[in-house]
Amino acid sequence: MKSTTKVLLVALGAGTLGAVVGLWSHGPGPLLNSELGQRALQGALSATAPPPPTGLAVAGRGDRIPPLRLPDLDGQPVAVPDAWPGQPLLINFWASWCGPCIEEMPELDRFAASQDANGVQVVGIALDNADDVQAFLQRIPVDYPILLDSPGPRDSAVQLGNPKGVLPYTVLVGADGRLRKQKIGPFQPGEIDAWVER
Repeated sequence: MKSTTKVLLVALGAGTLGAVVGLWSHGPGPLLNSELGQRALQGALSATAPPPPTGLAVAGRGDRIPPLRLPDLDGQPVAVPDAWPGQPLLINFWASWCGPCIEEMPELDRFAASQDANGVQVVGIALDNADDVQAFLQRIPVDYPILLDSPGPRDSAVQLGNPKGVLPYTVLVGADGRLRKQKIGPFQPGEIDAWVER
């Protein structure tokens, strides 16, 4: 019995190591970009994350998101999702120092520009300080709203299901205010349209 357990543990360790080396050498591949892959990744990250701080409301898929009140770039408070009543939201968490976040911003901006007033509204939430975000947006401007939050165990990304604080992180919130989808990692060019529609 002990030798069987040992063999299984070695096999599990080798499989995990193989998966890590595969991701490192060949990128995430199509599985990580699939809904099944994202759900598996979300589950794995949630299972290894510390419990959320006491009293912090954390939304899971299908849950109504907790109300957020965050400053915009001018310091004015914005209520999420109430500022966009009855509209679906694509909320993207990023930071000015996050390379993959920066790479996906043109794709987010393209998608935002393709939506009319009744379409999916893109909202960026920078887990960063205001000065760095302002300087970054001078170099790489976007036309969708940017809000600010301080990274930490109680930040808005944690409240919307990102307990490990991995960036970039994106959620799709339905017009009813319920969390519909989650994505860890950057969008590739042209990927958002299909992701929103699935």
